[in-house]
Amino acid sequence: MTSTTTSRSKAVSTTDLALIATFAAFIAVCAIMPALGTNASGVEFTLQMFGIFLTAGVLGASRGALAVLLYLAVGTAGVPIFAGQQGGPSVWTGASAGYLVAFPIAAFLVGLAASAVARRNPAAIAVVLSVVAAILTVAVVGVLGTIGMSIKLDVDFAAAWAYATPFFLFDILKGVFAAIVAAAVHRAFPQLVAKR
Repeated sequence: MTSTTTSRSKAVSTTDLALIATFAAFIAVCAIMPALGTNASGVEFTLQMFGIFLTAGVLGASRGALAVLLYLAVGTAGVPIFAGQQGGPSVWTGASAGYLVAFPIAAFLVGLAASAVARRNPAAIAVVLSVVAAILTVAVVGVLGTIGMSIKLDVDFAAAWAYATPFFLFDILKGVFAAIVAAAVHRAFPQLVAKR
């Protein structure tokens, strides 16, 4: 009985690690795809937030945040998987450092919402995740990204906020698309976060 339980927990752990690694790689691909443009501070528009929202929406809070942290760790170690194909610890002193800090926080919160809705009302996943992602785009990613730009660019918060606002509409749309895809994944694999 004990050996069966142990083998099951190892299988779950292996599956979790595989999912975390796969989604970390997915976020990296979304980040290094050709930029959709840049804002006034030079920070690029990418599909990174789509990858983060989808990862959290599919994996839930802990695995989603771990996937984002793995992505950040690999990029910080020097692999050029951040926006603009940058890598290395120097990115943490750049204008986008606040966004990097915000990513695992946003992933954890989106993942919490995904897990809760998957358990209580799976049909509402797309709507709930869209709303949560929209709020977090402004309240977490936007605010922390603005603080990072304000510090790096030595401008006041209002000026940095003006740099950040062009991202909001696009990131909200990315959140909506991620929520729709996550809902489809949960319909196909209802056990993915429902028991987490």
